[in-house]
Amino acid sequence: MTGTATITTAYARFTSCSGCQLMLLNCEDSLLAFAHQISLQSFPLVSSAITGCDRVDLALVEGAISKPEEVARLMELRRQATFLVAVGSCALTGGVNSLVPGERAQAIRDVYGETPAELLSFTPQPVGRFVTVDFAVPGCPPERQDLLEVLASLPWGGWPGRQVMPVCMECRILENPCLLTENHLPCIGPVTQAGCRARCPSVGVPCEGCRGVVAEANFEELYRLLLEAGLSEYDVEKRLTRFARSGPWRE
Repeated sequence: MTGTATITTAYARFTSCSGCQLMLLNCEDSLLAFAHQISLQSFPLVSSAITGCDRVDLALVEGAISKPEEVARLMELRRQATFLVAVGSCALTGGVNSLVPGERAQAIRDVYGETPAELLSFTPQPVGRFVTVDFAVPGCPPERQDLLEVLASLPWGGWPGRQVMPVCMECRILENPCLLTENHLPCIGPVTQAGCRARCPSVGVPCEGCRGVVAEANFEELYRLLLEAGLSEYDVEKRLTRFARSGPWRE
């Protein structure tokens, strides 16, 4: 691909809240720069008149996979797309959809009755469990610049560059007080991939880890600090696995 190429693009939503695609649409005026560079082949939230395609250069996939028909639709999309990008925490880890399995089982019974749940729905899984993912855009929802950089970089033959550092480093740059060590709040910024400009800690809200695990994260030390902050071992595990159930802390 070259910078003058038109990128045929499809956006597919699976089990999610639509927040990721809304974040992309909220880029508003910035999207005008891509008007002659991106050709939308499928994006139901934008237009119902665009219904499908045989081949696309780029497939953006939002949401976890939780139903057999979603698996089939995802695999078909993977066959159609030259590149597939997983967008948001649900697509990368299963997201909040996969929390509290006991409550989810009851919800399935309430919706489907006595029909065997496994025939209709299963625990939400990340997209990467079923198909090859060429690039990932983290966050719940992702940052606007992360989404725009994918659209801007691909025509030039590559993917956006990233700084490999934790959210804590962004807090230091912004001179934020440390919520974990100073305020004893359950912040997991030390093991979370940066890129959000410490959006939550900057307003006094502990980091939830929605951007995924940073390389070489020191989970042992964070575990100790969270216990010192007053969390039980059960609460620490639940907090660390919210967006990193398959992350290195399990290894």
